[in-house]
Amino acid sequence: MHSLLIALATAPAPTPTPSLRPGLSPDQVTPGFLGFLLTAFIVVLTAVLIVDMVRRIRRVRYRAQVEAERSDAAGETAEAGSSGAHGTGFPADGTGVPADGRVSRPEVNGDAGSGNR
Repeated sequence: MHSLLIALATAPAPTPTPSLRPGLSPDQVTPGFLGFLLTAFIVVLTAVLIVDMVRRIRRVRYRAQVEAERSDAAGETAEAGSSGAHGTGFPADGTGVPADGRVSRPEVNGDAGSGNR
């Protein structure tokens, strides 16, 4: 076993041939100019999509922050007044139900949003 390992370690490695196999041209084994253009297009498209996604995520976070600030401000005004947010009779919790319990829905009656004015 020892002699086999020594023989393998001392045997010369075959040298690779610097050319292609007979019958192959460089155009058959490389992507060429069209492959480069397609790869460049995919890279640019991916970069544009990432930038757009980051912009949209930032916009959603900003809107959530503004909404949180509005709800905090509405909560502070509701604590100051006993009739609800901004004195309208609606609670500051955002449910939209007045303190007396009556609910008015003009869109059900066709008054709002019908487009027939």
